[in-house]
Amino acid sequence: MVFSSITFLLYFLPIFLVVYVALPKFLKNLWILLTSCVFYAWGAPQFLFVVLISAAVDFYLVRWMHAQQILKRKRALLFLSIFMNVGLLAYFKYANFFVENVNGAFASLGMGEIAWTEIALPVGISFYTFQTLTYSIDIYRGTDKPLARLDNYLVYILSFPQLIAGPIVRFGLVAQQLVNRPDTIDDKLYGFYRFCLGLGKKVLIANVLGEQAEIFLGMPAAELSTGDAWFGMLCFTFQIYFDFAGYSDMAIGLGQMMGFTFPENFNNPYNSRSISEFWQRWHMTLGTWMRDYLYIPLGGNRVKNGRLYTNLLIVFVISGFWHGDSWNFILWGLFHGTFLILDRLFLEKFLHRIGKIPSVLITFVIVVVGWAIFSIEDDLPHLFDYLGRMFAFDFSGLSANITTETLVILFIAAVISFVCISRLGNRIQAFIYSEKLNATHSIGITLVSMVLFCVCTAYVTASGFNPFIYFRF
Repeated sequence: MVFSSITFLLYFLPIFLVVYVALPKFLKNLWILLTSCVFYAWGAPQFLFVVLISAAVDFYLVRWMHAQQILKRKRALLFLSIFMNVGLLAYFKYANFFVENVNGAFASLGMGEIAWTEIALPVGISFYTFQTLTYSIDIYRGTDKPLARLDNYLVYILSFPQLIAGPIVRFGLVAQQLVNRPDTIDDKLYGFYRFCLGLGKKVLIANVLGEQAEIFLGMPAAELSTGDAWFGMLCFTFQIYFDFAGYSDMAIGLGQMMGFTFPENFNNPYNSRSISEFWQRWHMTLGTWMRDYLYIPLGGNRVKNGRLYTNLLIVFVISGFWHGDSWNFILWGLFHGTFLILDRLFLEKFLHRIGKIPSVLITFVIVVVGWAIFSIEDDLPHLFDYLGRMFAFDFSGLSANITTETLVILFIAAVISFVCISRLGNRIQAFIYSEKLNATHSIGITLVSMVLFCVCTAYVTASGFNPFIYFRF
């Protein structure tokens, strides 16, 4: 079940909210847990008990670790917790990838293949794993104390707003809110408004551009002109941003309706003046997770340059591989890691010297090329052919029919993505996302929310195209 589906919008969400508001405070977490189990089981019932049992085991394992006074035992239990969670991720998400590649190597050597039944992928396991690791590592470091009750821990891990696609919520950010959180009308009103803004991004922008992107990405590369290749990739570039940023808005809004404060996940990433800045603005909760739990433990910036560059590549290869079990994601991680190293060497200084607009445009082009690598899975020849067409300088025109709707939405997406380059754009965005509610503002956001909700619901009902790119991660 995704947030932009009719089932969620017209059935699941209204029922959840009506009951949640009516329940006494001590039963609200139980209702969140129950509905989250239903939400998860809707798409992956066979994995619900795997997630529940592993989370319960990890909860008691971490409590046992926290109670230890001997450091060696503490470390051993932390290792056991990490091994269990990373092991689940490795088995469910990457076992197929490794077996396929081993069999490919065996076949090239004329050897027999390994017998293997492909494993289905549990929904949201990458986000689930990172949150369980955050909990155990932060408890080990003494940053936070473990929760006293299993049901509160399961709410942290399984709550449906952020279960499928984040944002990755660090335990310390919501530790107190799991036990005691505000329950105000303003939070519910603004939370619903934020949800509807995200729904609009997802349904009215990402879905429209996604349909066009699929046409160009699905065409044989030989039939593409350079204009085709770039147009298709621009559609995908804005699709993935409004798809994921919209979903993050919806998750943050849903959390706020329940009294939770989830971290922001995007900050106008296409306004970045370098790839280093892009990763400070794109999927920010993943970036900070990688920094705090992988990059800094590897040595961070405290090591010599050679080791630092190696660490950057390691972090971004793992980041790429985290997104999916395909070689294109590893290449995507290498691509971004290489540009981060170039930033350190000379590129970031150069980009800042040439001025804001040129540096933003150059960085945006680099990002678009990266999205080409990201978007074409399990077909490296097609990926390289597509990249070749992007730089073939064949300007013979567009091969596919482009609708006026697509052009208008692409223009709107570009304006929204780049408007904050200007001070006026920043003021407009600050006004749109302002949480300071007075009577006039409350009436305004209520009307906007109702219009967006109705329009998006009508659009989803009329259209059969409603994918979510990050759903499979």
